[in-house]
Amino acid sequence: MGSSSNEYGFYSLSIPAGTYALEFAYLGFETTTKTVTLSANITLNVELGAASTQLTEVVVVSEAEDQNVSNIEMSVNKLDIQTIKKMPTLLGEVEIIRSIQLLPGVSTVGEGATGFNVRGGSIDQNLVLLDEAPVYNSSHLFGFFSVFNPDAVKDVKLYKGGIPARYGGRLSSILDVRMKEGNSKKLEMSGGVGLIFSRLSVEAPIVKDKASFIVAGRRSYIDVLAKPFLSDGLSGSILNFYDLTLKTNYNIDEKNRIFLSGYFGRDNFGFGESAGFNWGNGTATLRWNHLFSEKLFSNLTLYYSDYDYEISFGEDATNSFDWNAQILNYSIKPEFTYFINPKNILRFGGQGIIYDFEPGNAVGVSEGEVSDVGLDKKFAIEGGIYIENEQDIGDKVKINYGLRLSYFNYVGEGRAYEFDDAPAGIRRPVSSFKDFDQWESIKTYNNLEPRFSIRYQMTPSTSLKASYNRMAQYLHLVSNTTASTPVDVWTPSTNNIKPQIADQIALGYFQNFKNNTYEFSSEVYYKSLDNLIDYIEGADLLLNEFLEGDLLVGKGRAYGLELMLKKNEGKLNGFASYTLARTERLVEGVNGNEWFPSRFDQTHNLSVTTFYEPGKRWSFSSNFVLITGTPTTFPTSRFEQQGYVIPHNANNTRNNVRIPVYHRLDLSATLDGKKKEGRRWESQWVFSIYNVYSRRNPFSIFFRQTQNRLLAGQAVNTEAVRLSVIGNFIPSVSYNFKF
Repeated sequence: MGSSSNEYGFYSLSIPAGTYALEFAYLGFETTTKTVTLSANITLNVELGAASTQLTEVVVVSEAEDQNVSNIEMSVNKLDIQTIKKMPTLLGEVEIIRSIQLLPGVSTVGEGATGFNVRGGSIDQNLVLLDEAPVYNSSHLFGFFSVFNPDAVKDVKLYKGGIPARYGGRLSSILDVRMKEGNSKKLEMSGGVGLIFSRLSVEAPIVKDKASFIVAGRRSYIDVLAKPFLSDGLSGSILNFYDLTLKTNYNIDEKNRIFLSGYFGRDNFGFGESAGFNWGNGTATLRWNHLFSEKLFSNLTLYYSDYDYEISFGEDATNSFDWNAQILNYSIKPEFTYFINPKNILRFGGQGIIYDFEPGNAVGVSEGEVSDVGLDKKFAIEGGIYIENEQDIGDKVKINYGLRLSYFNYVGEGRAYEFDDAPAGIRRPVSSFKDFDQWESIKTYNNLEPRFSIRYQMTPSTSLKASYNRMAQYLHLVSNTTASTPVDVWTPSTNNIKPQIADQIALGYFQNFKNNTYEFSSEVYYKSLDNLIDYIEGADLLLNEFLEGDLLVGKGRAYGLELMLKKNEGKLNGFASYTLARTERLVEGVNGNEWFPSRFDQTHNLSVTTFYEPGKRWSFSSNFVLITGTPTTFPTSRFEQQGYVIPHNANNTRNNVRIPVYHRLDLSATLDGKKKEGRRWESQWVFSIYNVYSRRNPFSIFFRQTQNRLLAGQAVNTEAVRLSVIGNFIPSVSYNFKF
């Protein structure tokens, strides 16, 4: 018999009286076995040590670990932070978002692109959670680094399908990032010095074995290093990012525990004294764990989330432009877990969220004359209740079934517009409007979201799994660029914008080989999407009071095959993943009203990650990726007018060509410092090369004239230009320490 703990470590196991050997295991930590004699209900808490030398240990157990086969989860990947830290990365810095892009079904549109795409979805269809609080922009430095400090992260879990009823609000995936609680035994410090930024974390007990904390910070210094080389006009330039992560917890008694965590980070870009912009996230989470009985566990979460950006330019106060936008969330989320028996776990709860949108607060000053061109705020309320049950039916079948009821209310204070009909692809004119008072309902939506998963255990090492889930998403990211930018606009569902809906089914085959040394999984999926936002040609997306008249509504479909092979043991280990997929859209008024590939469509996606540890001090790793180029739209003909070329798309086709294939190899070598008995200081040097063979992977391709305007009668030539964000190999070295 067995049981899995929830995200907070609570578990319940009901077994007859007697003497048992209990085995406790967790990814990335040493397995511990305890002998227990049961004659009454007991509470047993166990602390596991980090498996820092797991690749050189020999562990003999009665049964091998086979959670990937035996549990009900499918379309789910979990990475512990120790594995992530071993992967080669850009400039030697541990990177969580880039790590999950090596998993099947996960991709990006190119280097420098913000966020990630899951099974053909856009980046706004991923719910990124940091200790339960949503993070709206998960990237620093335009996508090269993520906002998550690896020194403060415990583990990362990605749901791509079979999403339980307790999660909602996004169509494609849930990325659940959990932070460390802090060392409750002793003071511990760790950090690193790299070419781009340095980091430091401190964790220690406040009251030993009862309360602890962790504080982790990072700061880049590109601008500091570049300052001596800048011209006078750029001497005041700013180019940096920083973040601060903190968490504390207090074990009140055996039945109550509270957690308080927070994150604050910002990117700053300034070009001399006259222009610049910045953006950042801020979150705060308060959680209370309470044990009502040996079988009923509750978690109450309160969180605050803030994402904002600012743009400003101008020579002086009489000639300037300032623009800022923001999205604020306030939420309460009670959740309950009831362990009916070892074969039946019931979960139920709900969530309420208040949204405060500021689409754009813009003020321009020209020769001292002030013009306010900003937009009014928007407000919304989102709620949801759910119930789900995980149940064993006999020895071979396990099911998880649940239902989520979601609710969304677009409310005042504000003005709501109605638009007249127009031919497909043409801007719709305003027909009327109405003003609403604070909290007055403008438009409400309700959706039932059923969820179901099943696992059939064919043999002890083989299983079949299937899942279905319906998801509703009430927030929309307004962006018509290939890679979303920090200044894209978030907007709620309104009386003119319906919530997005997705239905996904998946079927998987899972098998382990050679006593679980090798893990293999194969999944096929099909996902249909409704009420997707698209745009008319020449849509005006920024600071447009009548934006909803420029939007089109379409539907989509995504389907594919995902394969993954993983080797867990030995000096040489790692994993390989391959995805064969299609993602398509259908929008009235676009592409002749026919299906076309979405901008996230990538037919083939192959990644191979290897780790090699020949001895106690040296370790090596590598990444290789090969991805089909993303679709783009090229002109099909051109006009020449007075010596200028005007490109033209004769058939209004969308995404009619693909940019060349993307491929890259990264290498890394790590040298651990010598370990001496009684010495707490641990250190390591990390040497890495990103893009080893200097592949100039195209981010985009555009066309331009080879000369300026020519005289009448002369031939006008054009050329295609391939833009590569990174075109050469990038070596790096970093130093990490811990004591």
